[in-house]
Amino acid sequence: MSKINNLKFLSILFLMAVLFTAAACSTIDGAGKDIESVGEAIQE
Repeated sequence: MSKINNLKFLSILFLMAVLFTAAACSTIDGAGKDIESVGEAIQE
């Protein structure tokens, strides 16, 4: 039973890490687009 609980814990931990990574990439991507639009506005 201990191995099953350990595997369950590691699976949940892995899924949380994937979700946080995806959220961080999305945020960085959005910030990059915002910075790019500001740069384009300054050039014009």
